[in-house]
Amino acid sequence: MNPESHFDLHALGRRACLDLENVFDQVDPGQLEVLAQEIVAARRIVCYGAGREGLMMQAIAMRLMHAGFQSYVVGEMVTPRIGRGDLFLASAGPGHFPTIETLLKVAREAGGRTVVVTAQPAQASEMPVDSLIYLPGQTMADVAAESSILTMGTHYETALLLFGDFLVLRLLELTNQKREDMYTRYTNMK
Repeated sequence: MNPESHFDLHALGRRACLDLENVFDQVDPGQLEVLAQEIVAARRIVCYGAGREGLMMQAIAMRLMHAGFQSYVVGEMVTPRIGRGDLFLASAGPGHFPTIETLLKVAREAGGRTVVVTAQPAQASEMPVDSLIYLPGQTMADVAAESSILTMGTHYETALLLFGDFLVLRLLELTNQKREDMYTRYTNMK
C-alpha cells in the first residue's frame, strides 16, 4: 500500500451517503405509493433492467417474492407469459433503451400494466408506459455533470436498490405483514 495515499474511505462513505440522501430528498413520496398500489393490484410482476440496473431489478424481484408477491425477471426460464392483470416493472435510468421500449410494447399488447423507474422522465415518457417513477440519481447519461462521488451510474443504481427496499417495507405495511414473514419465503435450498 502506498503510504503517501490520501484515500479516505470514511470520507468517501459519508459523501456517498449524502449523495443518496439528496436523491431521496427529491423523490415525491406519492410515487412510492403509486408503485406500491400497482404491485398490490397486480397478479404477477415481471421485472427488467439493462446491465447493472438489471442486477438491481433482480434484487427487487427477489424481495418482492420474499414479501409474498409473484415476481419474475425477464429472461429467466421460469418467467411466465405476461398478460392481463400483470405488471411489467422496468428500470431505464438514462431514460430510453430500445429493448425496454420493445418489452413495454409486448406487455401493453398482452394487456399488462407498465411502470418505468428512471432518472430521465422526459426521455422515458416517450415509451409506452402507464406510470413513470422519477428517481433523480446520476446515470451514465449524466456523466458530464458528475454530481455524485460514485462513478458512472452507481449513484442511480444504488438509489434504485434502496428505493426497492423502501417499496417492500411499504408493501409489507399494505398487506399487514411483519418483516419476519419474509423469512418464511427465504430459500432453504442451500
